[in-house]
Amino acid sequence: MTPTQITVLAILQGLTEFLPISSSGHLVFMPLVLGWKDQGLTLDVAVHIGTLGAVILYLRRETWMIICGLGKIVLGKFDEGAKLAGLLLTASIPVFIAGIAVRVFIGEGIRVPYVIGWAFIIGGIVLYVSDRFGPRIKQTSGLTISEALLIGIAQAFAIIPGASRAGTTITMARLLGYERTDAARISLLMSIPAIAGAGSVLSMDIINNGNPDFILNVLLGTIIAFITAILAISIMMNWIKRRSFAPFVAYRIILGFLILFLLS
Repeated sequence: MTPTQITVLAILQGLTEFLPISSSGHLVFMPLVLGWKDQGLTLDVAVHIGTLGAVILYLRRETWMIICGLGKIVLGKFDEGAKLAGLLLTASIPVFIAGIAVRVFIGEGIRVPYVIGWAFIIGGIVLYVSDRFGPRIKQTSGLTISEALLIGIAQAFAIIPGASRAGTTITMARLLGYERTDAARISLLMSIPAIAGAGSVLSMDIINNGNPDFILNVLLGTIIAFITAILAISIMMNWIKRRSFAPFVAYRIILGFLILFLLS
């Protein structure tokens, strides 16, 4: 891929990863629209690593708590950080299982336009229902193990391009009664082990490639995705303090039908 293509896809990844509009769906669909060769899962994960850096920076306080909490769990001590680390580990179990299953049994066969189109539409409708009718009575500090597991199960559906990791987690958190900003914050926290896990699994693909140009492209994509993701997180968190997820719902449904129309 050319540096221009890498730049476009990295910007797209950074802007969409933490919004409930599916970064993976965009990364699969955009090359089809522009006539580019599908970049494959390895490059997808490379730009995901850039967004991982962005969320760690944005949630640096919580990230440090998680790191310290993991250490205290090993020592048999439990505090707020240990509890948060345990919740994230619990939520990551369904994602881990789904990721292995897709990699072993399906591979890239799931990255097809019809699947993406319907995933955009269905995911948008469910997000609207949860945001419109879900109660707003809980905050992040009240997250329980059972709720973390439910959100983790929802996150596992993001293996489907177009479903959206942010979309599925925010939807479930809203259904469970969390405030919009708290639902988004939970989604951001759960992205850390999810993205880190995917990155570690496929990082060997990047290392084993051995092509200097490919590695430079990966670095370019990572840096651009990092910068744009920081911007996107800030915009979304400021938006939902005062408004609903309705614009994201409308965008998902319109894009989903557009994809299906182009395929008809």
